[in-house]
Amino acid sequence: MQPFTIAKRVWLLLFFAIVALYLYGLGSLPLVGPDEPRYAQVAREMFLRHDLITPTLDGHTWFEKPALLYWMMIGSFRLFGVSEWAARLGPAIAGLLTIVAIAWICSRLEPQQTREPRSSSFFSTLVIASSGGLIVFSRAASFDIVVTMTITWAFSFFLAYQLEEKKRNSFLGGFYVFVGLSLLAKGLIGFVIPFGVIGAFFLIRRRLPERALIMSLVWGLPLAVAVSALWYGPVIARHGWPFVDQFFIQHHFARYFSNKYQHPQPIYFYLPVMLMLALPWTPFLIDSLIGTSKWQLNGPDVGNKTRVFALAWLVVPIVFFSFSGSKLPAYILPSLPAVALLISDRLTAFVTHRSQTGKSSGALTMRLTGAMLLLLAAGGLVYVRQTGKVSMECALLISLPVVAAGVFAVFVERRRFLTVILIGLVAPLGSLVALSCAVDRFAPRESVRELIKLSDARGYGFAPVFMFSRIERTAEFYASGRVVYGPDGDPRTLRNAAEVVQQARRTPTPFLLLVPLGSLSQLNPIAEI
Repeated sequence: MQPFTIAKRVWLLLFFAIVALYLYGLGSLPLVGPDEPRYAQVAREMFLRHDLITPTLDGHTWFEKPALLYWMMIGSFRLFGVSEWAARLGPAIAGLLTIVAIAWICSRLEPQQTREPRSSSFFSTLVIASSGGLIVFSRAASFDIVVTMTITWAFSFFLAYQLEEKKRNSFLGGFYVFVGLSLLAKGLIGFVIPFGVIGAFFLIRRRLPERALIMSLVWGLPLAVAVSALWYGPVIARHGWPFVDQFFIQHHFARYFSNKYQHPQPIYFYLPVMLMLALPWTPFLIDSLIGTSKWQLNGPDVGNKTRVFALAWLVVPIVFFSFSGSKLPAYILPSLPAVALLISDRLTAFVTHRSQTGKSSGALTMRLTGAMLLLLAAGGLVYVRQTGKVSMECALLISLPVVAAGVFAVFVERRRFLTVILIGLVAPLGSLVALSCAVDRFAPRESVRELIKLSDARGYGFAPVFMFSRIERTAEFYASGRVVYGPDGDPRTLRNAAEVVQQARRTPTPFLLLVPLGSLSQLNPIAEI
């Protein structure tokens, strides 16, 4: 069989496996956390009103985020109905498109190797598709994976422009279009990160941008603004200063320069976060960063340009968000594709290169990767045994691919390509097994979906819903239209037994009170009131 035919089949197999992984089980989990249910509910309200401009939550304007994710959800709701699966379909497709962008640009970087299954482009695609961070966030109704996709495509077009012998304005046009889409995906970050990374790229290389690139700003910036104006124009025209104040001043500048939204973290917070997002490839990322001292930073060849750009792509978002007053792990997700570009060189060297001593390049890094996997498997089993959050049988099934890859990485040096593939299967297989056997225990603790279903079955399907002690955001989706809101726009939260009794006296019909298990004892005085 010809090498080209083998390579084509390998790529097709990888493609279908990735698509199946990213679309499987999107509806297995209920919407969880504070964000997923709110974003899905905002999209549902826009969908039911046939309104693509004004985001609302229980009828109140919700100007926290731009519209691209909502539009994706609305389209999915229209095709498949309102459900968890439909809410997460758009982000899953965004994750897949991120992988496609990396595969596309890497195939252009090494056209002479596109027929070789063990090429750098293959490893780049494998790494980004199997990174724990991308898998997790592609399965959630999140803005961060959407902006990661748009920024990845913007940088892919920019790299294509930089590395083509004949400069093509079509690549620059693609870059500016995706900058505009990034503004629609998550606001001003969609502008700051692309131009910050490009500026750092030229600074590291100690070169000035070429005249054609500078002149493209004359038509490129208006193009990006025109794309973003598809939503910003109508929403500003309709809501004026309240939108500008809430969206730009409160949710951009106040979020970055203050701790208004209560997400403080130390300045080094994103260093360990990135190491976790890159699992199971973390040792190879560290190895690649250590090797930067040997790079020719201003070298003219494709490899040096790509490595320097990937370094800037990795570092700029981490540095930028490290100085933010509000820090969440997903903020640096747009840096993750750069990890794939950096790691692919090390994996290619490990699989294909041997030194004169007969030892594979990167062999120590691979052994460290295996040791890390074995430690993670052991630590996970100990954690499950102590907490009981999932069954031990499920934990053992999840740990099997981790242990297998770890053993191969530590002890089987000659099967280098197989070892890399096994490590690439760790996160995908682990997530599939977890969806199959861990959901039943996890879901009831993290969402009120089952509680609302139970109350509806007992005849309380129209009862208003109040919170006790703390806000339960999942109720905003699963008890849509029934959650009682206060004047501050948040769900009405009762703080003690006396307030519960007063509310019961004021409410002529039965109501539901969502009480955290740890707060049940605070309701004991009701019997005495």
